[in-house]
Amino acid sequence: MIYSTTITVSPDVEKNQSAVKKEIGRTLSKNGVQNLPEDAEYVLEKRSVDARHGKIKIILRYKIYVGEKSGPKAFEPKWKKVSTEKTVVIVGSGPAGLFGALKLLEHGIKPNIIERGQDASTRKRDIAAISTQGKINPDSNYCFGEGGAGTFSDGKLYTRSNKRGDISGVLAIFNYFGADEKILSDSHPHIGTDRLPSIVQNMRKKILELGGEFHFGFRCVSLLTEDEKSTETTRTTGTDETSAPKKTVTGIVAENIITGEKIKFAGDAVLLATGHSAPDIYKMLAAVSPESLEAKTFAVGVRVEHPRATIDTIRYHNASNAKKLGAAEYRLVSQQDGRGVYSFCMCPGGFVVPSASGPDEIVVNGMSAAGRNSAWSNAAIVVETRPEDIPRNFAAEAQKLGCPALAGLLWRVWLEKLTSGHGEGQKAPAQRLVDFIDGKKSGTLPKSSYAPGLVSSRLDEWLPKSMVHRLKNAFHDFNREMRGFVCDEALIVAGETRTSTPVRILREKESGECVALKNLYPAGEGSGYSGGIVSSAMDGINICERICKKLAH
Repeated sequence: MIYSTTITVSPDVEKNQSAVKKEIGRTLSKNGVQNLPEDAEYVLEKRSVDARHGKIKIILRYKIYVGEKSGPKAFEPKWKKVSTEKTVVIVGSGPAGLFGALKLLEHGIKPNIIERGQDASTRKRDIAAISTQGKINPDSNYCFGEGGAGTFSDGKLYTRSNKRGDISGVLAIFNYFGADEKILSDSHPHIGTDRLPSIVQNMRKKILELGGEFHFGFRCVSLLTEDEKSTETTRTTGTDETSAPKKTVTGIVAENIITGEKIKFAGDAVLLATGHSAPDIYKMLAAVSPESLEAKTFAVGVRVEHPRATIDTIRYHNASNAKKLGAAEYRLVSQQDGRGVYSFCMCPGGFVVPSASGPDEIVVNGMSAAGRNSAWSNAAIVVETRPEDIPRNFAAEAQKLGCPALAGLLWRVWLEKLTSGHGEGQKAPAQRLVDFIDGKKSGTLPKSSYAPGLVSSRLDEWLPKSMVHRLKNAFHDFNREMRGFVCDEALIVAGETRTSTPVRILREKESGECVALKNLYPAGEGSGYSGGIVSSAMDGINICERICKKLAH
């Protein structure tokens, strides 16, 4: 027999397995299940923390196996050595690219991964140089390189995209390659930036072992295409429209970032999984097929940092509870003038890091190690930004480029350069939160985890006015929900601009193929159809499953 039950216990009881079993037995007895045998197996399925109402509660969901020889089945890989002549070129080695490659290997199809950045070990050195020297390698940084932008982040694996695919399957693969088993049961699982690099390296080793290829330091600069001989009828807006002949993508041209040598990589299909931080990819597509792009809603704002003890005290009502429960998390949402303002990528016990991908821009992000034990906690606080919110001059510029969908991207680039103009190198402009709300410059700034350093700046004077107005009002709402959130030690750092892409690469609903370019399959965050590590991994899996079906015919 298999029973399921959920119990609520205190943090102290959670650590006492005997007490937990007694509580499970007591709960099941209410439903007529009596006297569980000694050899029953207790498997934790989900763990969450309820810190409301001044009392900490741990919610545990268990499955209990009675008379069963084993609990849940262990993960059993279905990957096999490359066994066909089919090859899929994968542009980008983030979650969509890596998990897509593993899906291809289930069918014996060869993945050939082209990555503009470097392997994780080399990338670490490039990232260190940003903080120590203010030097940014535009192709190897927090955004580009093995594992994608998520490799040097908190490694959050929480997603609400449960209709997109098998979340537990993605978590099981991460666990197989070295992630802690806790990710299989935590309600908000994370891996940690100190562990993610080795995990993605293990994934690479497996892909290579089975016959896949990796090419680091090669930037995709163009697509190899050939014209179709006949026109086709497509359905993109609910009506049949006769389109111009589609181009068929047969591979890519990639440039060696060191030598400048250009090499052709041919394939039976191309998975485009380049992430949300590559404007050159969107411009490349706009030049070839502007109708394949559309503007989408995204979010921009600032990163807010508090002393960790402040957030722990607010959420747990006593900072000492953090010793039992770990650094506290929060999630905040407000509506201001028809736009959402919300927290994003909250990093408890983490660091604010420089995430620019060019020397003339400043972008910040958050990360934390597996232990989440730094002295600070931070989160992005961002404002929903719709295509109609983009200033007209950027729309006009995009129109001149022949692709109106690029307006939001052009505005984002402008904002990152504007932010750089108010900083110094990679020293980011910052302001005390109370001063931001009151509209005055901060005479001093509190200590911060941001290694390159900070420059005191009136963010409220130069950030877009509509953003400033919504942020100020939202901070008042947040302080009502989390009393003490607005305090003298709270710091805001500009700018948080890479939460998602402002551009979507349109694809056919059934095939996953780009609407205007045959054999090109956009996936992951850069496609505009996913956000975050797990949803991007599932998107890569889903699209590569469709590629496999097509290549099987």
